[in-house]
Amino acid sequence: MLRRIFLQMGMLAGLFLVGAHVSAETQTDQTAQSNDEVVLTIRTSNGTQETTLAELTMKDLQAMPQTRFQTETVWTEGKQEFTGVSLAELVKRMEFGPGMLEAWAINDYLAEIPVTDARPEGPIIAYLRNGSPMSVREKGPLWVIYPYDSDPAYQREEIYVRSVWQLNRLVFYP
Repeated sequence: MLRRIFLQMGMLAGLFLVGAHVSAETQTDQTAQSNDEVVLTIRTSNGTQETTLAELTMKDLQAMPQTRFQTETVWTEGKQEFTGVSLAELVKRMEFGPGMLEAWAINDYLAEIPVTDARPEGPIIAYLRNGSPMSVREKGPLWVIYPYDSDPAYQREEIYVRSVWQLNRLVFYP
């Protein structure tokens, strides 16, 4: 909170002078807990220009139909339960046709996800893991998760690289 006040006043240097430094990761984790903060921006691109279609808050995502499944991942131990919005639901709501989605993380990691992956039994944009919100440190607040255990085709490196954690942006290319 103190850091936000100083930033708004344009006095970032004051934080370091008084020793009240708050790490960026801590600030991001705190911000992610607010249901009114934008956590996912959805854009479309024609290759030269992007247009913002939606800026979704956690509250917006939670208002959509939920999908829940259990699966093991290569990044966690044991079965995990993930809850979120199916990619199929999001693609349907945005009225995207055939094409490609770029999934961007907060650290600018980028993975391309074919729209054909957006099937009802396919990946979700998870916002809960084992019933709890995920902090940035825990790969949240949003994580593209495939139901790896449900289909051997999901247990390939090609799919693992599409499993973007700390997701904050989707860009659709027709």
